[in-house]
Amino acid sequence: MLNTLIVGASGYAGAELVNFLNRHPHVNINFLAVSVQSTDAGKRLSDLHPHLKGVVDLSLQPLSSPTEWADHDIVFLATAHEVSHDLVPKFLKDDCVVFDLSGAFRVNDSEFYKQFYGFTHQYATWLDRAVYGLAEWNHHKIKEAQLVAVPGCYPTVAQLALKPLVNSLLLNSNQWPVINAISGVSGAGRKASIHTNFCEVSLQPYNLFNHRHQPEIVAHLGVPVIFTPHLGNFSRGILATITCRLQPDVNRADIVAAFHNAYHDKPLVRVYQQGVPSLKAVVGQPFCDIGFEVQDEHVIIVAAEDNLLKGAASQAVQCMNIRFGFPETQSLI
Repeated sequence: MLNTLIVGASGYAGAELVNFLNRHPHVNINFLAVSVQSTDAGKRLSDLHPHLKGVVDLSLQPLSSPTEWADHDIVFLATAHEVSHDLVPKFLKDDCVVFDLSGAFRVNDSEFYKQFYGFTHQYATWLDRAVYGLAEWNHHKIKEAQLVAVPGCYPTVAQLALKPLVNSLLLNSNQWPVINAISGVSGAGRKASIHTNFCEVSLQPYNLFNHRHQPEIVAHLGVPVIFTPHLGNFSRGILATITCRLQPDVNRADIVAAFHNAYHDKPLVRVYQQGVPSLKAVVGQPFCDIGFEVQDEHVIIVAAEDNLLKGAASQAVQCMNIRFGFPETQSLI
């Protein structure tokens, strides 16, 4: 059994982590933590997330002392990037395997953090050693990692949709892929804000040309993209519509082959033979669903995922399964 600590367990993604890990046959959750300042400290997780009543009734403890970190094999951080930035090296020093759901170690470039996260990264060595946890594409590196930086929700859906075509050289580099993606309000977390209040939200784009997930996508995809995120008036899920120009000699059969080669043995990516996915297919599920249509030199790819699951918690558990040699879908489906 792997003794496991979850920091940030009170949040939406944290609660999903707890739910998956609680039913994992090789995991023992022995500590649920929140920050010392959190108003959730001392409360039972099941009081905050009633679907866990009678399932996980552990109390949320303030993470206040290094002695609380001892004797853990695995740590999951569902925390803000600045919190993960400070905590990750401390856990790694104690030989824990860390799965960080924040953006603090996703891109091996200190300037990235100055420009898009507003702080100077202090741990260049761990930036260089962190493995990007896009599970379907970094399987071999994840198996050897001590620190896995779980991708953002938008970058996950965008890269899973585009990587097979980019890597097969099917796209015309003279026209950048255009990604329009809509996320539910749960992506903004549980903290109260008028901007993400369900009754106040109306479908609209935000952070035009300035969303920190755009450079994350570019850094790991290897090609420039135009990325426009939207906030939708629904609770969870991401639907991405991606328009690309193809090389002149590329046809539908080439695209089918690229997706098949990439994902035929990847159980958590489902490629549609006909039609395109909707949110209904993926909300509450650990899958990324992908469909597409081709006309002349253009392809429109539609990809969908649950932002809290494949875009966060279930991908983190998928990475843990890979890292420790368990079946990749253990406790997920």
